[in-house]
Amino acid sequence: MSETEIKVPNIGDFKDVEVIEVLVTEGQSIKKNDALITIESDKSSVEIPSNLEGKIKNLKIKVGDKVSEGDLILTIDDSEVKKEEIKEKPEIEKESKNIEVIKPEIQEKTFSKNNISDISSASPKARKFARELGVDINQVAGSQKDGRVIEDDIKKFVSSNSKNNVVVKDSKPDKIKNEFEHSDFGEIEIKDIPRVKKLSSKYLTNSWTTIPHVTNHDEADITEMESFRSSLTDMYTGEKIKITPLAFIIKALVASLKKFPSFNSSIDEIETGKMTLKKYYHIGIAVDTPNGLMVPKIRNANNKKISLISKELKEVSELCRNLKIDKKELFGGSMTITSLGGIGGSFFTPIINYPEVAILGVGRSEKKQIFMNGKFQTRTLLPISLSYDHRIIDGAEAARFNNDLKENLGKNFAYKLAV
Repeated sequence: MSETEIKVPNIGDFKDVEVIEVLVTEGQSIKKNDALITIESDKSSVEIPSNLEGKIKNLKIKVGDKVSEGDLILTIDDSEVKKEEIKEKPEIEKESKNIEVIKPEIQEKTFSKNNISDISSASPKARKFARELGVDINQVAGSQKDGRVIEDDIKKFVSSNSKNNVVVKDSKPDKIKNEFEHSDFGEIEIKDIPRVKKLSSKYLTNSWTTIPHVTNHDEADITEMESFRSSLTDMYTGEKIKITPLAFIIKALVASLKKFPSFNSSIDEIETGKMTLKKYYHIGIAVDTPNGLMVPKIRNANNKKISLISKELKEVSELCRNLKIDKKELFGGSMTITSLGGIGGSFFTPIINYPEVAILGVGRSEKKQIFMNGKFQTRTLLPISLSYDHRIIDGAEAARFNNDLKENLGKNFAYKLAV
């Protein structure tokens, strides 16, 4: 029995590249130019073909291995092939003993389909595309010559499976491997991620990857609103009534949502071409807790006075901090407000609370000199950052929404809210 080694040929400057596919199995017969493995660098994917033919005896490589030029891929039994060659060309065989086998340099291209019955023929680009979608390429019918699979075949396969409610296996994005352990640089501590943050992470990731975010930044003049808020007193006791500015912002936001109904909507699947317009006004409030961010809802804020909203804000915030909030209260919102006013900061880019289509970020108010009515005046300005889903809301509509919200927070609206 004659056993011959097949090694990784010249692959240019690539070193320690990862094997992402093994296209053959032990005991299988292969021919010259049959693809053996697929390797992938940070720039491209390349199939490594066989330069010999025979029956695979030992497979020396697996998916995930790192290879360089000269590494052993497999060994083959080529005794039967040599017998045939001796019968047909005995003189050439004798001369070939002194001839060195020249291994071909691999270029990034497509090789001919191998004779593996259970492995589809496809280019490295198509294979990578299938992996990114979580598709088993062996299940895809190829439309090209000899059943070769291309990207369009994979798209049709996914579309067909979606229509037939077939679930394609989950695919996680490739992770960048850290070349060094954190401990290599100094003392560290390993801690568990809080449960609330772990639960919310998938919603945040889904929102950021699904929704095309755009953020408009502006400033609202709340001078009269703040003056009115600080003047509120109990008519019986004469004591000052403390109402958080957030309660006024909620009422102002509800008024704008009534005028711009597309902001009070949801998109479950953009492919259906339909959106859900909500007739209720449940405003989500981002609450900072020791366990992570939670977003309870102030239900039917359109029907509540500012004093009741302010009271409910304190109650739901306390329930969140003590992890006693009902899970149901974290869902079914119209739009969310996230405020950094109590901490500090001005403008930022809040992430939309999916499946909502907009979120209002509020910074800390600041007194500034503004030129009004022919002179400079000291005014209290509130930084606002409106993030919106660009699939439904365009920039012009967002600007109009911000302008309306600013008017609602202005000098006339605050008095109406308290009635």
